[in-house]
Amino acid sequence: MSHPIAPDYDVIGVGFGPSNLALAIALEDCARQQRLSCRSLFVERQPSFKWHGGMLLPGSNMQISFLKDLVSLRDPTSPFTFVNYLHKSGRLLDFSNCRTFYPSRIEFNDYLRWVADQFSAQVDYGETVTSVEPVSAGQSVVALRVLTRTARGEEQARIARHLVVAVGGVPHVPAELHPIAGDRRVVHTSAYLDSPLTAELRGRPVRVAVIGGGQSAAEVTLDLSDRLPEAHIDLVFRGHALKPSDSSPFVNEIFNPDYTDYFHSREAAQRAAIIRSFRNTNYAVVDPELLDQLYRKTYQQRVSGERTLALHPRSEIVSAEAGPDGITLELLNKDEAVRHRAAYDAVIVATGYERSPVPAFLDPIRRYIEPGGLDRDYRLQTRPGFRPQIHLQGCSESSHGLSDTLLSVLPMRAQEITASLVATAAGPRAPEHDPHLAEAMYS
Repeated sequence: MSHPIAPDYDVIGVGFGPSNLALAIALEDCARQQRLSCRSLFVERQPSFKWHGGMLLPGSNMQISFLKDLVSLRDPTSPFTFVNYLHKSGRLLDFSNCRTFYPSRIEFNDYLRWVADQFSAQVDYGETVTSVEPVSAGQSVVALRVLTRTARGEEQARIARHLVVAVGGVPHVPAELHPIAGDRRVVHTSAYLDSPLTAELRGRPVRVAVIGGGQSAAEVTLDLSDRLPEAHIDLVFRGHALKPSDSSPFVNEIFNPDYTDYFHSREAAQRAAIIRSFRNTNYAVVDPELLDQLYRKTYQQRVSGERTLALHPRSEIVSAEAGPDGITLELLNKDEAVRHRAAYDAVIVATGYERSPVPAFLDPIRRYIEPGGLDRDYRLQTRPGFRPQIHLQGCSESSHGLSDTLLSVLPMRAQEITASLVATAAGPRAPEHDPHLAEAMYS
C-alpha cells in the first residue's frame, strides 16, 4: 500500500505528554542559543492536550514540588516555568499565599496545556502511530517512515531522521479481571472521570468495588464516597494495610537527575535491588495526608454506625464474571483461606500501568535493535548501518531508575536527548541528497 510522503523532519516525537513537551522546550532553547535547530514534529493520539484527564479529581494535589516542572531545574529563567505560568495567569501572588509547593493536579494540567499551546504548530493531534519502517539507501538504514492513522481511518506517512518515543503507560488489568475487562461497568482509573458510570449510579444504593492499594485507589475511594453518598464501597487490596509513601528528603534524592548516572552505572542485579529497596516511594503506597482522610472517614462511620465504606485487606480476586444484574467477584481472604462471592454494580480498577520497553509499532525495525537496552542518553542500541537515533522516554525504569516514569528528571532528560540529536544534526546531512534514499522515500 502506498502512502503520501510529507516533507521529512529531523526528529518526530511519538506522544505529546510531559516528556516530549519538555523535549520541545529543550529543542527550542537549543535553536535559540546555538542557532542549530532540529526540524521537529510531535504526533499525539489524543484530540487535544490533556495529562491524566481521567484522574483530575477535585482536591487532588501534586506529589512533587512545582519546581520540578518542565524546565526549572535546567533553566529557572525560562519562559516555560510554572512560576511564569502563574505570572502570566495573574495568580503568582495568590499562589504564594497558599504557602505550598504542591499545586492541585488540575492547575498543573492547566500549566502543561499552557505550554503545549505554545507549540501547537509542531503537533498533530488525533493521530496514532501504527508503524515505523526503515528507509534504506544502499546497505544502510538512513531514515524512518512513520505511519499514522486518524480516528476517521485516514493514513499518513512522514519521513524522520530520528525518533523520540514517549507514549506513556498502558492501563494494567490483572489477569483475573480479563473476563470482564470489556464490560462498561468496569472502569480503569485512567478513564475514571471520562466514564459516565458514576453519573448513572448517582442517587441509588449501589455497590462499588475499588481494586488496588495505591494512591489512585485511595483517591477514587474517597471521591466515590463524596459523589455517591448512598453507595456501599469496598476497597479490595492484597496488602496487610494501606502503606504511606516515603517522601522524606534523603530518600527523595533518588529522584535527582544525578542519581540516574549512579543507577545506570550499576550492574543489572544491583539496579533491581535498588528498585526493590525504594518501591515504597512510588508503588502500592498512598500519600500520608490522604491516608489520614481515609481513616477519619472510616472512623466517623463507626461513630455513626453507617458503614458504607469498607476496607478489605489481604484479599485477592480469584475470578470475575459479568451478568445482567451486575459484576460478581470471587474473593479470597488470604488470612483464613476463605472464599466468598460478592456482586457489584461497578468495579473500578486501580492497578496501575504497564510500560513496554519497545512499543509494538517498532516491530518493523526490531531486527535492527540490539538486545543491550538503552544507552545513558536513552538511546536504543542498534546494529551497525542503522543511522537513525531512537530515544525512549518513560519506559526504562530498569536501566535508569525509579524517576524514569515520573516528572522529576524531565528537564535534564530532555536536554540529554537534545544534545544527542543536535550532535548528529551537526554532522553530514547527506540522506536527502542521496538518489537511492530519494527513491526509497517515495516508493
